[in-house]
Amino acid sequence: MPYIRIKAFPKDEETKKIVAEGINKVFCNHWGCPPEAISVSIEEVAPEDWDGQVRDKEMLPNKDKMMILDGKKMYEK
Repeated sequence: MPYIRIKAFPKDEETKKIVAEGINKVFCNHWGCPPEAISVSIEEVAPEDWDGQVRDKEMLPNKDKMMILDGKKMYEK
């Protein structure tokens, strides 16, 4: 715990490694868990497939679980 699953447009391997390391650090520092407890996956989705595969099927049906949607904070400060 936790398992962080990221879906994003394709990026180069170096960028994906940097992002995964950054997320790992954030969870260690703010979630309070050790590095060995964290799992991160990055799944690439082509831009032309995004709406059909991700936004419409996963994001919008789960709006109540989204922390940020389209850059907008879905929670109150």
